[in-house]
Amino acid sequence: MTAYTYLTLHSAFQDKIAIITLNRPQAHNALNKQLIQELSTIFTDLSVDDRLHAVVLTGEGASFCAGADIAMMREAATLSEEQNREEALQLADLLYTINTFPCPVLARVNGNAIGGGVGLVAVCDIAIASMNARFAFSEVKLGLAPAVISPYVIRKIGEGNARALFVTGERFSATRAHSLGLVHAVVPSVALDDAVQKALQELVSSAPQAIRASKTLARTVGQLSDESARTYTAGLIAHLRAGSEGQEGLSAFLEKRPPRW
Repeated sequence: MTAYTYLTLHSAFQDKIAIITLNRPQAHNALNKQLIQELSTIFTDLSVDDRLHAVVLTGEGASFCAGADIAMMREAATLSEEQNREEALQLADLLYTINTFPCPVLARVNGNAIGGGVGLVAVCDIAIASMNARFAFSEVKLGLAPAVISPYVIRKIGEGNARALFVTGERFSATRAHSLGLVHAVVPSVALDDAVQKALQELVSSAPQAIRASKTLARTVGQLSDESARTYTAGLIAHLRAGSEGQEGLSAFLEKRPPRW
C-alpha cells in the first residue's frame, strides 16, 4: 500500500472495513493538493478490494474537514482561470471517485465540515455526525461559490435548501444537517464510535456483493425510464438469486445459521 503523508489507513472486522482518516489536525484537515491526490489514490486503490463491505471516512482531531486549505486559496489567487479550472477538476474527480466507489462509504463526522468538507459528507452513502459538528457552505464569504460540490449536495438536501444555505453561507448544526438529509444520524460525541460500530456491524453481516449491487441500485435507478428500470431491476434480482451469495443466504436462512461471507 502506498505511503500517505496526510492520511492514515486502518482495517477492522477481519479486513472487511477500511478506515481512512484525514490526518492534518493542525489545519483542521483542510484540503490541499496533496490531500486531494492522496484521497483519490487511496479510494482508487481500495476500489479493487472485493473483501470490503464498507469504507469509513473520518478526521483526526477536532474537525472533520475545514474545506480548502488557506495556503491553497492564497495560491489560487495567483493562478490563471485555466489553472484554477484544472485544480477544480481534481476535486471534482475526487468527489466522483468517492460517490461511485463500489461499496458503501460511511462518513464519521467527528467535527466541523465546511465547504469542501460538506462535499465529502455529501458523497458518502451513510453519514453519522457528532452533535457538536457544525456545517457551512462558506464560499460566499470569500467571494466564491460551492460550485464543485453542488451536484452532490443538492441531491442530498434539495434545491430549496441549497438556495438558502448557498447564498447565506451560514453555519448550521448537526441537528439541522440531519433534518436536511445531509447526515443520517446525530449522536453525542461520546457515542459517535458506538453508533459507527453499530452501522458497521449491520454492513459486515450483509453479503458484500449484494451490498455493492444495492448501492448501485439506489444511486442509479431513479435516473432510468420506467422501461429501463423494469428491465434492469428484474435482471438484477435474477442475477442475485442465482448467484453464490443469494444461494448461500437462502441456505443459511433455511438452515438457521449465519451465512458464510
